[in-house]
Amino acid sequence: MRLTPQQRVNKLARWTSPPSAAEEARLDRARRMVTDAVKRHPPFAGLGLVVEAKGSWANNTNVSSDSDMDIKVEFTQRIFRGSAAGMSFWDLSLQNSGYTGLWTPEKFRSELQVALRRTSNAVDAGHNVAFYVPSVPGSRPDTDVVPCFTYMYSPVFGAPNRGTVVFTKDGKHIVNWSQQQLDNGRAKNTRTGRRYKLAVRALKAVENDLAALGVIKDLPSYFMECLIYNVPDPVLKNALSLDLAFQAALMHLKGQFTFWSLTATPDAMVEPNGIKKLFGSGQKWTKDDARHLVTAAWDYLGYGVPR
Repeated sequence: MRLTPQQRVNKLARWTSPPSAAEEARLDRARRMVTDAVKRHPPFAGLGLVVEAKGSWANNTNVSSDSDMDIKVEFTQRIFRGSAAGMSFWDLSLQNSGYTGLWTPEKFRSELQVALRRTSNAVDAGHNVAFYVPSVPGSRPDTDVVPCFTYMYSPVFGAPNRGTVVFTKDGKHIVNWSQQQLDNGRAKNTRTGRRYKLAVRALKAVENDLAALGVIKDLPSYFMECLIYNVPDPVLKNALSLDLAFQAALMHLKGQFTFWSLTATPDAMVEPNGIKKLFGSGQKWTKDDARHLVTAAWDYLGYGVPR
């Protein structure tokens, strides 16, 4: 399937529209549900837990048809330290052996589960990373609640970076840099005349269509944000229209993932947080995923044969 130019322009206008006021209200109810559950749980009293939206909703890149909610519950009174990518076995062992308090990752996850289930009996605790709270039609969307701890990374040069670390049920851990992602995304959006977040929404919507059609496999929505973040600002800003800006962004990305390109530098790409490599070890996506996505998006949108 290939869109006509008019179909493409119409879809871009719809895709880049932010969620309606009703959708925003549903998302806010999900946040308040988690906040209230934490406040009402006696073991959490005095801990100063931070409850915040994360992901596309916090970054204003959510697509209306794909607007579930990601919320972190951060334990700030115990800080883990390590590299940008995470902690080695020995790093983590030393930090755990030196801790004599009550709040281990297992204890925190267990208590958060109890707190959430007092609000909703439908909480699914079987997932590896987050608790899943199913939607209530007309009230709130599907919600993923992530228990995490404060995490610090201090590079040899430069200021320390504060993030979060999630301890998964399978014994591993994931480091996130959501504040850096938020700050960098806002800055890039300003530099590109607000086209950065519009292009992110557009690519997320295109990926949804392509996955539904069976053209590509389903990819994490954050991956699309990462790809657009690595498009140079002038490519997005200098085009005469959003349609031309999105075409130019896809053209740039196609060049980055062309096997024979002499100027492609995909290994230098970073996530929007500016800390993690986009194609570093442990990622849920590959360069082939990016190549297939941007090629299929180009064809689907009817942009023609690239030069």
